[in-house]
Amino acid sequence: MKVGILSLGCKVNMYEAEFITNLLSKAGYTISNFNDICDIYIINTCTVTNTSDIKSRKMIRKAIKKNPDACVIAMGCFIAANKDIDIPGLDIIIGNKDKSKIVEIIDEYFKKKEKIKRLYSNEEKEFEDMYIDNFPGRTRAFVKIQDGCENYCTYCIIPYVRGKCRSKDESKVIEEVKALVNNGYKEVVLTGIHTGSYGVDLETSFADLLEKLVKIEGLERLRISSIETTELNEDVLNVLRNSKVIVDHLHIPIQSGSDEILKLMNRKYDLDFFKEKINEIRSIRPNISITTDIIVGFPNETDSLFEESVNTVKEINFSKLHVFPYSEREGTKSMEIPNHIRGDVKKGRARKMLEVSKELEISYMKKFINKEVEILVEEYKDGFSFGHTGNYLYVKVPKKLKHNDLVKIKIKKIDYPYCIGE
Repeated sequence: MKVGILSLGCKVNMYEAEFITNLLSKAGYTISNFNDICDIYIINTCTVTNTSDIKSRKMIRKAIKKNPDACVIAMGCFIAANKDIDIPGLDIIIGNKDKSKIVEIIDEYFKKKEKIKRLYSNEEKEFEDMYIDNFPGRTRAFVKIQDGCENYCTYCIIPYVRGKCRSKDESKVIEEVKALVNNGYKEVVLTGIHTGSYGVDLETSFADLLEKLVKIEGLERLRISSIETTELNEDVLNVLRNSKVIVDHLHIPIQSGSDEILKLMNRKYDLDFFKEKINEIRSIRPNISITTDIIVGFPNETDSLFEESVNTVKEINFSKLHVFPYSEREGTKSMEIPNHIRGDVKKGRARKMLEVSKELEISYMKKFINKEVEILVEEYKDGFSFGHTGNYLYVKVPKKLKHNDLVKIKIKKIDYPYCIGE
């Protein structure tokens, strides 16, 4: 039977979808394009914003319409947030648990030809083990080391749909990374819902895990998908200080550049703490790329508070901003905050913040003109090789280079969004 799989949202979802793909492939299913006529469709949904909800629902309906006789499966965060969902033609419903049992669940469905709903009131108590040693077609491998979040930022629905923090057994993480390295992957990305909280439920810590991973023979690059500033403690910074295996890039969400808004968001730091931590990181790695997430149009964000955010991100001098207009999520505390911002105002602020992001990106890129960097070659297209540096510069070279090789390049000029190298 042909299976079409679509994953929406974050890198954790992408990892889970890859794991499901591997499971089904080993079980004898034919993996096909989601847009093909398939016997089974699987949508791994996202609910981080209203837009995510709309897209999740749209993709479910698209699959049902594409082949009304197919078995349509929806799983993930949108489902966990909408447990009473009832879409005619949707045959299997799973939240964020039992994804690893997808083969058995599909077998059960085809035996009984009855709808299956696997939802739990408290889904996430233990880490659901998944293991991947190959990402076909990718030069960068991902390892999910953690799930769940207990920060309860007032705007965020994710703690309610992903549950408490739980971590993958340390020996299993090490085993998975070693297997990926043995299969030729030079760069591994550690990912989770709240990656830096790794180990809070085990007798270990994120720093301990990093210390062990950077010693794996053959691992050239270790990347952290995202980490909170409060988790960049001295132990983690010491690994950053002592090992060049961890790349010159950290994604550290700030969410707002105003202390007043940070307090309303229930973030666990103020701007002084955040800036001090960034300065400490840069004292260890002067050329590090620090990217961030920022929400604009949060309730009570006046024009002056928005301008304060703009000035803050410029002062900190991030190398890129991921900008999100505030999204109202039923069930979150921010819905109770007065003075919600009009949609057109939020869009205008997002546009302005994206312009600032482009300025910051170009400014960071220019620092590397006439400097030697090393890229991991990802593809060759239209006479150019493309790849990323450790600090995530996207480099374009007018020459065919070997796929998955680490190659030294000199940056000659900037042609946004690329650095042109030779």
